[in-house]
Order: sequence, then structure tokens, then C-alpha cells
Amino acid sequence: MSAALNAVCPYFTMYPLDFPLRVLKQYGHRGDWVLDPFCGRGTTNFAARLLEMPSVGVDSSPVAAALAQAKLAFAEPCEVVTAARSILAEADAPCAVPEGEFWRLAYHERTLVQICQLREALMVECRSPAQILLRAILLGALHGPRPKGQPSYLSNQSPRTFAPKPKYAVKFWNERDMRPPEVDLIAIIQTRAERYLSVPPPQVDGQVRLADSREPTTFHDLPPARLVVTSPPYYGMRTYLPDQWLRLWFLGGPDYVEYRYSTQQLKHTGAQHFAHEIGRVWTNVAARTTADARLVVRFGGIHDRDADPMQVLKMSLIGTGWKMVTARAVPDADTGRRQVRQFQTAPRKGITEYDVYCHRT
Repeated sequence: MSAALNAVCPYFTMYPLDFPLRVLKQYGHRGDWVLDPFCGRGTTNFAARLLEMPSVGVDSSPVAAALAQAKLAFAEPCEVVTAARSILAEADAPCAVPEGEFWRLAYHERTLVQICQLREALMVECRSPAQILLRAILLGALHGPRPKGQPSYLSNQSPRTFAPKPKYAVKFWNERDMRPPEVDLIAIIQTRAERYLSVPPPQVDGQVRLADSREPTTFHDLPPARLVVTSPPYYGMRTYLPDQWLRLWFLGGPDYVEYRYSTQQLKHTGAQHFAHEIGRVWTNVAARTTADARLVVRFGGIHDRDADPMQVLKMSLIGTGWKMVTARAVPDADTGRRQVRQFQTAPRKGITEYDVYCHRT
């Protein structure tokens, strides 16, 4: 059994796998249903899979949902490579290839055509496990640093956790006279498929929904969960989609950064309103859990919001069917891949994160 698949695509607000693993081992049993209403890239769902617990994940971000779906899929590496080869062998010229200086400098011309061919095919048909895993592998390889040896990403020099902003990237590449390499796309897919899938985790029941957890209908036909392990967006963090604009494009979005606010995202207009929005989710979750269910929430804050994260979370739980039992500070608050650190422009003391444990009322 391997945890390699959890790293199929980096996600800038991910929490470490050991958090849900620890909680599920402590409070759960094999066969217990697990629910994450803010599943992100599916870390809780993957932890449940490792422990042979069926799970459901929900997220309103297409990127998050696509990655989380891959965490529950099973296919051999050769099946993923075959799916990619078949698409490229049968594909006509893509209907649309993005143009402009950013795209010319971000990807080699022939590589971009192949990316577009795969994009268009997977937008039409992405239901088999091999296709779902291929899509996640491509999302993870879409942009990242250029190594000294064989290329492992498809792009010119870029961050790997969030998409480069076009104006800044063009300036960076031109100043350094950096041009995109032509890469062997199939070789990159094969290397990654073998890395993530050669030792598969157990096959366990589960599903991931692209939906809004504030809506009761999102949960209406789900099996009752005994454990809810999650980490909602921290108050003030609103750039999830713009920071993933290239991956959103690959999934069918526009070929430019779109800052328009999505109605399916939590509103950050005030701490009290934000708490009410999360509270709607806790109410919905309570209605789809067993009487002895536990809710465990990792929560913190960011520096540019004048609100105590624990007070925001406490407000969110009022009248939702959940009672907070205890809260434990997360050790090493300034280390690891924490949500708060992703938005700091200079080293600063982190706002303490907490793991909050709740029972049904």
C-alpha cells in the first residue's frame, strides 16, 4: 500500500495527510463512512481509502473536485498511458489553441497543441478511472519548475502549486531569455503514472461531488457518515480559483485569469456573515451523519483579517447540531504547508491553527 497518489498534484492550501489519518485511526473503524464537505484535493478521502473507509468529498472548485476524484480511482499505469496515447493518435487539430505572448512563452508550440488535444478530449469524456487519473496527472504536470535533467513538467519555469500570473511570467521569462522546451508529453505521463500508481492503495467505495456544501440538496442521498474531517477556507482567503487559473482552463475555463467572484464560493464580507455561511454547511452535514458522529475541523486565519479564527469557528457552530468539545493547537504553527503561510509576503509569526473536535447534540 502506498500514499504516493496523494501527491498527484500539489495544491496550495493542502493539509498534511497525517492529520486525517490520525483522526480516522483514533475515532473510526474499517467500513465507517467519512465525509469532507470542503474536500479540496481530497486528502481526507485518500486517508479514508488507505484505512478502508468509504468516503464522500464535496468541493465547489472544479480543480479540487477533479483531483479528489482521482484519489478514489484505480487504474494500472499502462492504462493511463494507453488512454493518453489513444487520444493523441485519434485527435484532429484542436478547436482552440490559446494565443498571445504568455502562451507562446509558457509552452512549446507543439506541446501546447498536444495539451489542447488532451484537454478537449477529456472535457468530452472523462468517466473511466484511467481518464480521471490521466486528467489529474496532467493537472499536476501542467506547470512547474524546469529541472536540470529530464523535464517533469510541461511548461516553462513556473511555480508548481499555483499558476503564474501572465504579466509577471512574461516579464520573468523575457528578462532571463527563457524559452519553453519541447517535452515528451507521453514520457512525462508515463513517469508520473508509474510513480503514483505502481503500488495502489485499497479499492474502497466513495465519491466526490462538484457542488456547494451550503445547499442541503448536495447531501440528500448520501449514506450517513460517522466521521466528518475537514478544513474550511480561512476567513479572508478568496483567491482559490484565480490562483489555479491554468488548471481551470484545462478543465474548460477561460484562457485568462478571471477574478469574478463565484457564487458557489463562501462570502467573506464580514466575520459574522462568513461564520453563518460555514454554519449552513455544519447544519447540512449534521443531517447526514449518525447519532454518534464526530466532526473534526482544522481551522486558522490569515494576518490581513482582524478576526479571531476561534471566535469565527465558535460562531459558525451555534445552532447547527454540533457541540465543540475540545480544541488543540496544531504543533509547529510556522512549519509545513499551511493555508496561512501561502499568503504571506514576508516571514511573519503564524496565526495558531487548531484542530477542533465536536460531537452531535
